[in-house]
Amino acid sequence: MKTLWRFLKREIVLSLSLLAALVSCFFVPPDAEYLGYVDLRTLALLYALMVVVAGLRGAGVFDATARALCRHLRSVRAVGAALVCLCFFCAMLITNDVALLTFIPFAVVVLGMAGRLDALIRVVVLQTVAANLGSMLTPVGNPQNLYLYSYYAIPFGRFLGITFPVWAASLLLLLLCCLALPAAPIEARSQGGGALNRRALALYLPLFGVCLLTVLRVLSWPVMLLALAAALLIFDRRALLRADFPLLCTFVCFFVFSGNLTRIPAVDALLRRALAGREYLVSLLACQAISNVPAALLLCGFTDNARALLLGVNIGGLGTPIASLASLIGLKLYARTERPRMGRFLAEFTAVNALLLLALSALQAAL
Repeated sequence: MKTLWRFLKREIVLSLSLLAALVSCFFVPPDAEYLGYVDLRTLALLYALMVVVAGLRGAGVFDATARALCRHLRSVRAVGAALVCLCFFCAMLITNDVALLTFIPFAVVVLGMAGRLDALIRVVVLQTVAANLGSMLTPVGNPQNLYLYSYYAIPFGRFLGITFPVWAASLLLLLLCCLALPAAPIEARSQGGGALNRRALALYLPLFGVCLLTVLRVLSWPVMLLALAAALLIFDRRALLRADFPLLCTFVCFFVFSGNLTRIPAVDALLRRALAGREYLVSLLACQAISNVPAALLLCGFTDNARALLLGVNIGGLGTPIASLASLIGLKLYARTERPRMGRFLAEFTAVNALLLLALSALQAAL
């Protein structure tokens, strides 16, 4: 029981989603329609991307990229901007949480070697925001995008047409924020590091291509899973267990919860009235309370306005620390550094998030 309690405390989002699913089952008793709740394509893609990205990270791809970009930079501002841009651009393909898990520890090493840990708070705050905003461009950038892309069957070109203007504006705003970093020169450089594992690259790069073809609906998800399982059973069977299974279970719980809500007439009518014409605002506010992934899963069944909901749950990842699961990762990674200053971190995090949230919401309203 103690072990279970520790697990539930550590996986608070899973715990709450499981509770919500169980409560909803009292109002809609389990029946055959439950089988239609779960989006197997989304779960399969999430699982495959988690496994493949973990393999690429283990092969040293992201560390090598970071070292290559930072090796010749001459100032704290330049290094910080490079670290922020790494999170922003890599999140499009490897998801926002993986980008943070990869590049925040690297930022600690780089700034530590440069003797400029005084800039760490601002860099980590900007990295966290960059991962959330950079990931909005593509369906594979974050879990809510992948789900909404599948749920609404949005064509890939239209998806980019919705997200690109806000994504481009986000990049410009982040670069302006980087001007607040110190311009002081640095002499220490990040050196060394392990060599690329070419055998792992030869395995995981083609598998990543298979995942992207599935996202683009060139391949079906059963074919993708079969290819992934066959390759890993032969060459790296331990990798099959490298997925974030609590997150996958969280999705299943919210599928059950949201599916049941659509079958309760009073709730269905209430949410449809609340969302009508206010999809962006309602989804943005919901993110602040329950984070963007659960908000997307909950609200999509009550509106056909895919554009407003997609932008709402992406821009809504800004704001409170719980507005995005990736923000919680950034917060936890900073808290593990030597002598963290949590008060100052939260103050800067709140200020930057509020500023960008207002700016991007104004842009969204003008589009």
